[in-house]
Amino acid sequence: MALRLLIVDDQEENLNSLSMSFRRSDYDILTAPGGNAAINLLKENDVDVVITDLKMPEVDGMQVLSYCTGLTPPAAVIVVTAFGTIESAVEALKAGAFDYITKPINLNELRVLVEKAFEHRRLQKENIYLHTEINKRYGFEGVIGQTAEMQRIFEKARLIAKSKATILIEGESGTGKDLLARAIHYNSPRARKPFIPIHCAALPESLLESEIFGHEKGAFTGAIARKEGLFELADGGTVFLDEISEIPPSVQVKLLRILETKEFMRVGGVKPLQVDIRVICATNKNLAEEVEEGRFREDLYYRLNVISFTIPPLRNRLADIPLFVKSFVDEFARENGKTITSISKRTMAQLMAYHWPGNIRELRNCIESIVVFSQKEEIDTDALPEYLRSAETKEISNMFNCPLGQSLDMLDKRYIQETLMQVEGNRTRAAEILGISRRTLQRKLKELGIENG
Repeated sequence: MALRLLIVDDQEENLNSLSMSFRRSDYDILTAPGGNAAINLLKENDVDVVITDLKMPEVDGMQVLSYCTGLTPPAAVIVVTAFGTIESAVEALKAGAFDYITKPINLNELRVLVEKAFEHRRLQKENIYLHTEINKRYGFEGVIGQTAEMQRIFEKARLIAKSKATILIEGESGTGKDLLARAIHYNSPRARKPFIPIHCAALPESLLESEIFGHEKGAFTGAIARKEGLFELADGGTVFLDEISEIPPSVQVKLLRILETKEFMRVGGVKPLQVDIRVICATNKNLAEEVEEGRFREDLYYRLNVISFTIPPLRNRLADIPLFVKSFVDEFARENGKTITSISKRTMAQLMAYHWPGNIRELRNCIESIVVFSQKEEIDTDALPEYLRSAETKEISNMFNCPLGQSLDMLDKRYIQETLMQVEGNRTRAAEILGISRRTLQRKLKELGIENG
């Protein structure tokens, strides 16, 4: 789409002269013989840059500017003013004008201003797009979960996102702990500051401390220059410490100091540095048990566990599986240029009956493989990997025929009841098909008021 330039002047001679000076450009040019006509054009067209005279009868340039600043994103406005009324131009700049030019107009100077204004508008559009994409990918709407437990987690996360409290997220590998951490960050006042993830298990102890806190020149062999640590780079933002249970005792002590004083020292340093960061930690282990076993500092555990979340495994979120499947199918179909319109009920039933030990990460990889090899518009069981096709699963198709308007608890109840009916009340077999332990099934039966299976 061509860049659109609107020229506004109540003097016909000036209007024609200015429009003629841009005729050879690649711009789509609109003209308005006054402020009122300009606003009408702005209502009907997406205009990037406006050149407007300030002094016009009825609706003047300041009113045109006011309308432009209310657009999303605002049109970039260049005001034209007489040499003797610079004060008016300054007032326009304070009101949001991109720049001004005085009469008599230097056309070369104006063309340069217009090019800069178009670049300014392009960056505005790009920033809005990136912000929208970030919200879509990392906002709470980008974290899938419609079960009652996940909805409670989202509600709690939204509530605490604006706080400065340290957060601990527990859950099995692949459950989406990192996505929840990012969603909290991007819905917090720190959203425009860095989000820096640190995988504590991926770095050896000799490098972890240097990566986190940085080091001074000569601190150790190979330290040929000063290096800022990730905590410094995250100043004002959020540090996400993934697999926090894996950090060695020496780093645990320094992390505790940062959380308590907001100060730390680089490796080999002598001067304390201050940072303003929020710390979110995640672990696939039970950190309380790690404390009991003496593998994690008790004082650090309590300092990290100000607000805690436990993300349930995918096998306990059956109602979310179809949502994940659809999202992943759409994503990988776009990436691979495939047209996939549906997934058979039998295929979905098998996907839901599998226990998914690798959780969402495993499901995502599985769906990518299915899409890549799929030759049809509908995904059927023949597209499933061998380990899914050979698994002893029951097709519980009634799960997909529940009437709209039922609560998630009612859907869970009906799904469990149908499973128990098809296995003739065998709770051990039902638990295997549902991908949960027999104890969890017993608890579900009690919670949902299912007396006899």
